[in-house]
Order: sequence, then C-alpha cells, then structure tokens
Amino acid sequence: MAEYTAEILWQRGEQDFLGNRYSRKHQLRFDGGIEVPGSSSPHVVPLPMSDAAAVDPEEAFVASLSSCHMLWFLSIAAKHRFCVDRYFDAAVGTMAKNAEGRMAMTVVTLRPEVTFSGECQPTREEIAHLHHTAHEACFIANSVKSEVRCEPVYAGAQS
Repeated sequence: MAEYTAEILWQRGEQDFLGNRYSRKHQLRFDGGIEVPGSSSPHVVPLPMSDAAAVDPEEAFVASLSSCHMLWFLSIAAKHRFCVDRYFDAAVGTMAKNAEGRMAMTVVTLRPEVTFSGECQPTREEIAHLHHTAHEACFIANSVKSEVRCEPVYAGAQS
C-alpha cells in the first residue's frame, strides 16, 4: 500500500471572512516540495475573491486523470516497442448535476494526441488498444465515480 500526501494552506489575514469577502487563494504543497497556487474556480466564486491564474480543484481533477492516463500510456507503448516522441492532451471536464442532483464533475474527456517515431508505427487500432489498456490501469480513473472518457487525437496514425 502506498500513501500520497498534499498540504493545502489558506490564511485569512485581515480579510472580512464573516462578510464573505475573503480570497479563496491558497497554496497546494506536494510531497516532492513543489508549491502551486490554488484557488476556487472563477466559475464558482466570482473574481476577485478567486484567482483565475491559480489551479482550482476542478482543473486539478481533470489534470490528475489526464496525467495518470498519459503515464500509463507511455509505459505500455514502451513495452510494445512504440517510440513516443510527444504526448499532448487537451482534457476537458464538465460540471453538471449528477444522478443524485448534486453538482459534480460528471464527465472528463481526454483527447490525447500522440506522435510516434521509428520504424514500428502503431495503427489506429493499436493506438486505441494502448489507450484502452492505459484507461483500465489508471489508478485515478479507477478511483472516481465519474465517467472518464478517452478520445484520442490521431496525428499521422495509420489506419
């Protein structure tokens, strides 16, 4: 069993907390030592009480799913002897009411575009299989109730 940690730090300072006039900006600290500015989404808490330049929980959720899928995809592609040169994903998450009527990230759509090099070029079917296998292995996708979709972008792939 592995354990993963993150620290979240928010401080009020002189802000009017009880009047609901406080910034949602905070710090996300990860076990490797990096700190990332965090905030609520401006879609949830209007500016200036949120910070559009910071990472919000919804963005972090989408990024976590995308990153996990990518890491599995790279590992599986290497085992199949497919040389990946570039992996780009323009992932999108959609907030809507779930079956219980609560706001939730109901769908996350991954759109990975992978560029390969070398003599061994995967077909579209092989790329789809790599993505399917990565999705099945992804710890984060296996951990959420939301539907997680993967819609690969095929750049120069063979049919």
